[in-house]
Amino acid sequence: MALIGIDLGTTNSLIGVFQDGGPVLIPNAHGSLLTPSVVAVDKDGNVVVGAAAREMALTDPTAAVSSFKRWMGTEKTVEIGKKTFRAEELSALVLRSLMEDFRSQSSETIDEIVISCPAYFNDTQRKATFQAAHLAGLKVDRLINEPTAAILAYGLEVKDDGQFLVLDLGGGTFDVSIMHKFDGVFEIRASSGDNFLGGNDFSDRLGQIMARKAALSFEDLSRGDRVRILRAADKLKIELSMVDEAKFRFPLSGGEIEGHVSRSEFEAACEDLVRRLRHPMERALRDAAIDPSELDAIILVGGATRMPLVRQMVARLFGKFPFTNINPDEVVARGAVIQAALKARDAAVEDVLLTDICPFTLGVGSSRDRPDGQRERIVTPIIHRNAIVPISRSENFTTVSDDQTKVAFPIYQGENLRPEHNVMIGEIEVAVPKGPAGRETISVRFTYDINGALQVEAVVDSNQNRQTAVFANTSGLDEKELARRFEALAAIKLAPRDQQENRELISRAERLYAEALGDDRQVIADGLMRFHAELEDQKIRNLDAVRAEFRRFLDQFDTFVFRED
Repeated sequence: MALIGIDLGTTNSLIGVFQDGGPVLIPNAHGSLLTPSVVAVDKDGNVVVGAAAREMALTDPTAAVSSFKRWMGTEKTVEIGKKTFRAEELSALVLRSLMEDFRSQSSETIDEIVISCPAYFNDTQRKATFQAAHLAGLKVDRLINEPTAAILAYGLEVKDDGQFLVLDLGGGTFDVSIMHKFDGVFEIRASSGDNFLGGNDFSDRLGQIMARKAALSFEDLSRGDRVRILRAADKLKIELSMVDEAKFRFPLSGGEIEGHVSRSEFEAACEDLVRRLRHPMERALRDAAIDPSELDAIILVGGATRMPLVRQMVARLFGKFPFTNINPDEVVARGAVIQAALKARDAAVEDVLLTDICPFTLGVGSSRDRPDGQRERIVTPIIHRNAIVPISRSENFTTVSDDQTKVAFPIYQGENLRPEHNVMIGEIEVAVPKGPAGRETISVRFTYDINGALQVEAVVDSNQNRQTAVFANTSGLDEKELARRFEALAAIKLAPRDQQENRELISRAERLYAEALGDDRQVIADGLMRFHAELEDQKIRNLDAVRAEFRRFLDQFDTFVFRED
């Protein structure tokens, strides 16, 4: 029986399985552990996921979409290749691609699947993640917060007890969690974050600098050129993590642009983003009632934490160098696999106990009298954010009108006093005997479990009339709509694994042809024609060798160049 963990990321996604007492990550069709979270539709109407889709985005940005994790749980849709998708459906296609990678290497039946999500995802976003799994045909009972997954992965490596802060900066989201490890127990003390801050925002700033250096307005560029600049900015960002200054040169519509950017110039442009990183850290420390000096280690998670400005900020704020002995791109996936083994009670991890928290305050809509005699609607908290789960808490409420026959309790998630600024996750209603305002008292109890399910019970004290409802992390769509979307998505066939690398190479060759000039164009065209012919030649048995040779051929034309001054 296979125990599966999946890191469903904004920029890249990974899948792993628990084998021989530990997590093992599974490579995709290209031999990489990282599958770009990009979906495209080619000119024949076929859906492509991963590296091939990322290449297609460079030649036809209208045919591909990325960073859709940022709009999980919203009504936003995007049209690519005459097909319209929600973020849940795009995520489902990524999940299907990852599962095909697993099934290509294993015939085991699946026992447990755990998927990671940002700690600061609200109830709506978590339901959307479960919905994505459902649309991919997967049975998933548990999500794990990304920093919690990282803690599990490091926890098996770090033998000493202590207090740890996990800073998780991915492509599109930022999470902070504080954990106390003692006697094999992993206790999450507090979490905070920003669902709209990630490495992509730093790349955007760098792309704007690069455009300005070339006397161009980033906002006025075509969508295709913006995609090319941002792809170049991703590479330049990596280069500037290793050198103080780097040159860039790459093709854009109408010619080639070049220039140089210093690390100090890049960091100056990102000062406000760095300030945004500090606030969730400070909030998590306050909620956990921990002084920075009490932390034993800082753990960095996510590829964007490789930037020197992040590591320098951490060293400056906490007076110690961060802990980075596990690849920050892989640590969440490894932790998700370990959580799957914990859930299945695998003997290899049976001595590990994990406690988690409720990342947002949960409360009910109520009313209160103002000094001017007017009544205003507010949210009364019942379970406060960062409470250790499972947890059960209750509050008493009274009727507010004469002869009231029922009381409705809307249930909210969030930190704002005003109901309209929080996420409403449901409502429960209970009948009460008629009488003067304030006579009837209703006790409302919230019980929140480790799987994110909230049970709400309302009991009328005078007659013990009771109503109970459970708000679980299930799809936000009704069954009919969910079945319709599942059927439509099931009809979409992903390119077979052995064709994904072909598609990626062909898309790359088409991009290089569009960027090239003069004789190089003809050479690339001839090479692409030869590659097509070899793919169709049934006498050729070793297509891996054909692909490897074509990749080497394309490498000589990839003109993106970095040079250190």
